[in-house]
Amino acid sequence: MSEIDHTGAPDDELLAAEYVLGVLGAAERAVITRRIEGDHRFARTIADWEMRLAPWAEEIAPVAPPAAIWDRIAASLPAQQAPAQGWWESLAFWRSLTVATGAVAAACLATLIYFYATAPKPPLLATLDGGGKHLFVATINPRGATASVVPAALSVRPDRVPELWLIAPGEKPRALGLLSADKAVTLVIPANLLPQFTTRAVLAVSLEPPGGSPTGAPTGQVIAQGKLTNL
Repeated sequence: MSEIDHTGAPDDELLAAEYVLGVLGAAERAVITRRIEGDHRFARTIADWEMRLAPWAEEIAPVAPPAAIWDRIAASLPAQQAPAQGWWESLAFWRSLTVATGAVAAACLATLIYFYATAPKPPLLATLDGGGKHLFVATINPRGATASVVPAALSVRPDRVPELWLIAPGEKPRALGLLSADKAVTLVIPANLLPQFTTRAVLAVSLEPPGGSPTGAPTGQVIAQGKLTNL
């Protein structure tokens, strides 16, 4: 994860992405939360990332709490005398309801497992590092067959352009498209490459002549790379 640094806009993009994804520590989140209150431009960057990632939240299945949670809640409450309870206030009622809810959840889980093979792949994330710095953050949406890549801190010579590559295990690098050093880019992933986007694959960025590699393989310096992980 990136260091907290408020000196550059590219770093702000990366911080906003990490904040919305929930990968920062508690201390870092507290710093950013305070900054959002007084920095309207940074708050807008956070909002943009929330809108960008919100559709993926619908793919996260709800998780039912363990049945024993009500016992722990009851044990943590101070002991006190209480009048006779109706069924609505009854702890036994709520425990029974939790058990019933758990049974429904188990049935739903069985259904999810049954359809898992045909379900779309979850989104993937890669932080592309080079020279001890975070240079790009890439998010892969298999359902939409797109790769969104945000630059973090990168300076490129005028006669070179960054190009993104997919490197799957046992496969040669496959070109995905050209990137920008100062703005986010969304690339369309060819259908034949989608199965290769797994947590065993790596993304890399090389510097190529304008228009991209003339050979179909990296010809310039590889400046960044990162392993794909589940979002």
